Amino acid sequence: MKIKEIIVVEGRDDTVAIKRAVNADTIETNGSALSPSTIEQIRHAQEIRGVIVFTDPDYPGQKIRQQIREQVPGCKHAFIEKKDARPKSGKGIGVEHASPEIIKKALQNAMQEFIETVEEITYQDLIYFGLIAGNKAKKRREKLGGILKIGYTNGKQLHKRLQMFQISNELFADAMTKVLQEEEDE
Repeated sequence: MKIKEIIVVEGRDDTVAIKRAVNADTIETNGSALSPSTIEQIRHAQEIRGVIVFTDPDYPGQKIRQQIREQVPGCKHAFIEKKDARPKSGKGIGVEHASPEIIKKALQNAMQEFIETVEEITYQDLIYFGLIAGNKAKKRREKLGGILKIGYTNGKQLHKRLQMFQISNELFADAMTKVLQEEEDE
């Protein structure tokens, strides 16, 4: 599978994992402190071929994603769940630990960030569905992020991400129905 866009990853091991899964070019951020030259390289890649941001599902990965989002709007975003980013043995979390199948699926489901957002789902909706407060909120956000393919977020990030990917009320309601049904089945 050939990917037209250039994929932004955190490091060399991520590039190796991407190349095992697909035929693609990458830009490595080499840490969470993005240099001006790296941002310029990402900006140029976005103008020429497009960019898919594919960072680790952890705090540093989210920080990189947010910096790119602020400085190079309009990129696509690919996400994997934490459970798919853990090594078979040992510690750590990252794209480099994901299987080629998980990486392919994430890249196929990469979503375009919309620069102009329309708020359809309110913060009150998130509270109503128990995504912000309560003992089940974290687990519900994890499941919702997986269903909508927007990755795991905390409550505040969830609201922003739903807007960023312009998730409709209908899609949100369908996904929440699945989340609540899975919860009942457990």
